[in-house]
Amino acid sequence: MESIQLKIENKVAYITLNRPEVFNSFNREMALSLQKILDDCETNNNVRAIVLTGNGKAFCAGQDLKEVTDPELNPGFKKILEEHYNPIITRIRAIKKPVIGAINGVAAGAGANIALACDIVVAHEKVSFIQAFSLIGLVPDSAGTFFLPRLIGFQKALALAMLGDKIGAEEAERLGMIYKMIPLESFEEDVNKLAIKLANMPTKALGLIKELFNQSMSNDLESQLALESKLQIEAAQSEDYKEGVAAFIEKRKPEFKGK
Repeated sequence: MESIQLKIENKVAYITLNRPEVFNSFNREMALSLQKILDDCETNNNVRAIVLTGNGKAFCAGQDLKEVTDPELNPGFKKILEEHYNPIITRIRAIKKPVIGAINGVAAGAGANIALACDIVVAHEKVSFIQAFSLIGLVPDSAGTFFLPRLIGFQKALALAMLGDKIGAEEAERLGMIYKMIPLESFEEDVNKLAIKLANMPTKALGLIKELFNQSMSNDLESQLALESKLQIEAAQSEDYKEGVAAFIEKRKPEFKGK
């Protein structure tokens, strides 16, 4: 059984973590497979939005602890972080297409932080997020210490990282940890609608917006204003901008091509 499933439909790539028997926890094969699939989605012109979700009861429980405790299989934490999780996070942030984290179940440890690295994160009402690292004597990785305090504030993020508290989807939305909580009964349908909407938007502009927000994490005001000017000029040269203006003038719905 493939550890990662990929389906491309309606210009959307649906990437599904598929080790449900271990709550979609990562081993080396799964981590490397996800990196390759993300690379393929980035270069595939038929893909204009990406959905990352999980199969079964969990989104992702983080690292498969059997791998790190097996004397023959254990790649060591240095290799796990530098070759597994860090490249996944950097790929999600760098890919110039919107990435939706469709969180279908518990997201714990590295799984929680991979979820938070996505561009738009939605979860159904039964989902929970757990910074589980401290509960086994570890520290947050997979950019948890980068994104979480920026999303919900220093004090709350530090407390969650230290205490390992479980946060439900409703609380996660209230804190600003995720974009939206979706009712369980309409979760799949609403995720599909959101993904298709993004896939039909001006992909070039969405990628530039993503780049601007990425850079805003470290830029000062003057640097960010300069980057906005540069990327606005780039966006204004796109076919989608011309189509958007024409559609507005002609009072019709635009047909963006993602170029």
